[in-house]
Amino acid sequence: MDFGLSPEQQQIRDMVSEFVDEEIVPVADEIDHDDEFPSDLIDEMAKLGLMGMPFPEEYGGAGLDYHSYAIGLEEISRGSGGLGTIVAAHTSLAGNMLYEFGDDDQKEEYLTPLAAGDDIGAFALSEAGAGSDVPAMDTTAEKDGDEYVLNGGKLWISNGSVADTVTVFAKTDPDAGNKGISSFIVRPEEDDGFIVEGTEEKLGDKGCPTAELRFDGLRIPEDRRLGDEGEGFVHALKTLNGGRITIAARGVGIARAAFEEARDYATEREQFGQPIGEFQSIKHKLADMDTKIQAAKLLMHKAADKKIRGENYIKDASQAKLYASEVSREVANEGIQIHGGYGYTKDFAAQRFYRDAKLNEIYEGTSEVLRNTIGDQLLEQ
Repeated sequence: MDFGLSPEQQQIRDMVSEFVDEEIVPVADEIDHDDEFPSDLIDEMAKLGLMGMPFPEEYGGAGLDYHSYAIGLEEISRGSGGLGTIVAAHTSLAGNMLYEFGDDDQKEEYLTPLAAGDDIGAFALSEAGAGSDVPAMDTTAEKDGDEYVLNGGKLWISNGSVADTVTVFAKTDPDAGNKGISSFIVRPEEDDGFIVEGTEEKLGDKGCPTAELRFDGLRIPEDRRLGDEGEGFVHALKTLNGGRITIAARGVGIARAAFEEARDYATEREQFGQPIGEFQSIKHKLADMDTKIQAAKLLMHKAADKKIRGENYIKDASQAKLYASEVSREVANEGIQIHGGYGYTKDFAAQRFYRDAKLNEIYEGTSEVLRNTIGDQLLEQ
């Protein structure tokens, strides 16, 4: 076992960390306040190769291993939770769908601009009545000659209102349960019948638009189906499993930001004639916060290592996402407590970290669903 970073991984971390400190951190509160998609920052990140980190260079990506990708996303999320979601949804979900299940022509035409950051991607799976229960979806794709006609709607779609390419899941055989779901490539600017109903006003995760989408007789050619009919459910599960590693990275990044802010505050804030960090109760909080962060990082990299090795990493990714999500919320909560009354005001970033952290326990597998997944994996061993 090697717990150190390779020179390349160290270089990636330092490069992204410097960009975050210089370009993202100074505007993070503005992003949180305005809740507008930060297109200028996305363009700068694309120039650095941060919008296609794990994809091969032949498709416009940076060709990084999954450890480096997780490290990069951790740093981005340290600066802004919303930016972390933008990159994760674009890369781990939309981009990875194309990379894993697209044919050569589909990868060349649709993955390449995503990996280069010229296009933005979204992953449209959830519906109002089908969140954790994917087979309950109502969206249909009916074959008509050499086209499919999509009707239905999707909810909670990160990047949905700004995406150039959306991977959409729909029922091609409504009577076949999870074996009747297929996945498709949709191009909002090209495909009539793609409608953005609106975006959600969320507690946190600002800057990343979360859209409600509707498909009204949307026609797409047959060559934009990913894989064979009926494979969409498997596509979704495999993609979400890899995505959970990057949500763990988002959790670690937010937790680090909350910890560092609290630690710095504890060295500056004085009460009873000394910095509050000198009090044992605060020291213990900081000790527990950092210990949990380090444990979450190890789980994240263990899952990434298994993915790289081609081993079964379902349990590991679920554990990493579950633990890092809960740690991010716990650490952010303690950060507010250390700040006292100031932590409850928007004059300090402590409250932003808490709002951003809470989402980790909900999307890409709720904590409750992940515990079921982990339990199933344990009983199957």
